[in-house]
Amino acid sequence: MSYFRSIHITAALEARGKTVINSFKASSTCGNKLIASIALSRAKIPTPRTFAAFTQEASLKALERLGYPAVLKPVVGSWGRLVAQLKDPESMSAILEAREYMHPIQQVYYLQEKIKRPERDIRCYVIGDRAVAAIYRNAPAGEWRTNTARGGVAENLPLTPELEEISIRAAQAVGGGAFGVDLMETEAGLVVHEVNHTTEFKNTVRVTGVDIPKLLLEYATRQVKG
Repeated sequence: MSYFRSIHITAALEARGKTVINSFKASSTCGNKLIASIALSRAKIPTPRTFAAFTQEASLKALERLGYPAVLKPVVGSWGRLVAQLKDPESMSAILEAREYMHPIQQVYYLQEKIKRPERDIRCYVIGDRAVAAIYRNAPAGEWRTNTARGGVAENLPLTPELEEISIRAAQAVGGGAFGVDLMETEAGLVVHEVNHTTEFKNTVRVTGVDIPKLLLEYATRQVKG
């Protein structure tokens, strides 16, 4: 179900007194990367350096401070679509010019430093107040994005206290519920770069053996029963 359809359905159901997982507040926060970054920053969750700009000129000025290479992401989107690696001002100008002809949401320029990391990132599943499973997402050959929808390879990652703590804090920062928290490894420790409110789990179940659908149903039952 699309992000826009799901948050409107969630709002309508909550207006009728229904419990929805995840809530409208959590879903609308996670569904917009800029709003999510603000929530994570307020909770003092370590994240990549991030700038928001609303014109091409302001974006180029932001990148002078951020430095190259950097990453431009759509504030609304999934599966790594329209995520662009920015290597120099010339490539940035060309990409921004193309975005000016797209939907206005693509003219909210969300810019992040490109983290020096292994060719992988981490997804940790948080349900309620528990981190239940985690995987490495290894980038496929010739691709810097790690999304499994783009061929990223899932690998079991045993939970550690550091990973559990930061993932649970990130989930609580966006409103609490059931989430896939995406993290990257840096020399200074883990950083959170995204919190997903509608998280696929097929590959995670396959490589970890954790029955995430069962845990989700148990969590939903507890929420409804109070």
